[in-house]
Amino acid sequence: VIKVLDSQSFLSQSMNIILEDAVKKSTDVKEKVCEWRSPEELKELLDLELRDEGESESEILQRCRDTIRYSVKTTHPRFFNQLFAGMEPYSLVASVIVEALKPSLYTYEVAPVFTLVENAVLRKMMELIGWEEGGDGIFCAGGSMSNMYALNLARYHHCPDVKEHGLSAAPRLVIFTSEECHYSIAKSAALLGIGTKNVYVVGTIPFFVNATAGTTVLGAFDPLEEIADICEKHNIWLHVDACWGGAALMSDRHKHLLKGIHRANSVAWNPHKMLMVCLQCSAFLVRDKTSLLQDCHSSRASYLFQQDKFYDVSYDTGDKSVQCSRKPDSFKFWLMWKALGKGELKQRVDRAFMCICRYFAEQIKQREGFQLLMEPECTNVCFWYIPPSLRNLQGHPKFWKKLHTVAPAIKERMMKVGSMMVGYQTHKDRVNFFRMVLVSPQVSTEDADFVLDEMHNLGKDL
Repeated sequence: VIKVLDSQSFLSQSMNIILEDAVKKSTDVKEKVCEWRSPEELKELLDLELRDEGESESEILQRCRDTIRYSVKTTHPRFFNQLFAGMEPYSLVASVIVEALKPSLYTYEVAPVFTLVENAVLRKMMELIGWEEGGDGIFCAGGSMSNMYALNLARYHHCPDVKEHGLSAAPRLVIFTSEECHYSIAKSAALLGIGTKNVYVVGTIPFFVNATAGTTVLGAFDPLEEIADICEKHNIWLHVDACWGGAALMSDRHKHLLKGIHRANSVAWNPHKMLMVCLQCSAFLVRDKTSLLQDCHSSRASYLFQQDKFYDVSYDTGDKSVQCSRKPDSFKFWLMWKALGKGELKQRVDRAFMCICRYFAEQIKQREGFQLLMEPECTNVCFWYIPPSLRNLQGHPKFWKKLHTVAPAIKERMMKVGSMMVGYQTHKDRVNFFRMVLVSPQVSTEDADFVLDEMHNLGKDL
């Protein structure tokens, strides 16, 4: 017997749950950021077992409620844990449209609207980078994939025979990048057979240099002009990982942080970060206007990329990608930009840099028991909370060892209370500190004050 479902009724009820629980409550500052449960507790609560028989509509609707209830509310005004946050209604609607239509972005015939949208968004992003003559690009599955694309394309440019003959056709390949770069550079080197031991190697001429515009932890920007000078002199591919800091290109006040990015051969930029597009939305952009991206990745599948179609097959962009099925993530950025305009996006970036970030850093300086790690260059504010028991021990040999345990203890407490989420980590010889990431325009100065008050309340007895 085939189970018959009234899809319209189910969708209507489901959307009501989503709007009430996942949108309204999840963005309400009076609600919890998370309702913490251990893995074993959560397994029992969710009943994850998959069975032969299906469940009733009411049971499935409850599954939807439970999924939302026990998930972290990353759109909450007091979620500061990652490089993304906040509710963006226009890109959310775009996401719903995409899921309803189930498109795949490999040929124009299957996704005509989304193919043109992606081209339009890529052109606009290239314009912001400063590539006046255009270039090429593709939206892909995250910034790590964009960085992998860059390495693979640079290797193909350096040694085209690798595509057909494999690693035996290439000399030893070396990558230069800073210690602060994203870990995806080393992962990509491993995946592509270049090897992690060939990252940061000194004394050998590299084929690829990675510069970072907005590092993950400290939010630092590499000096792109100086790096570009060296790369051009030695004919080395320059890639800029601007996944985090690329949004500064929207702002007249802050685009100087990426001065020289127009000289890069390729750029990775994630609008799902500071610009708040719904996850995921990641662009890989190439200055080369020829068919380099296509040539590097194409396999010319005859069932998709026929050359005798009745329309211009240059719009069949799927062979540029290492994926086959690919979601039209650019649509989420496009619809949001159409709704807000560049002016509002610029204000969003300026507010994150100038208002909330600066306010929070100044509050840390003024409050007893808080210490800035460094002046913020981006919207990452890194700091220590020093509980009263340690404030008279500064300079004592055991001070840093004891301080190292404070951030993990406070993180555990804030998660179990559900009041907020702020990340922590070590950095080189620095002990655990908090990294507050300020992105969402929904965050107020009151929220910033709450974080410091709550951190003291949670950690004052440590």
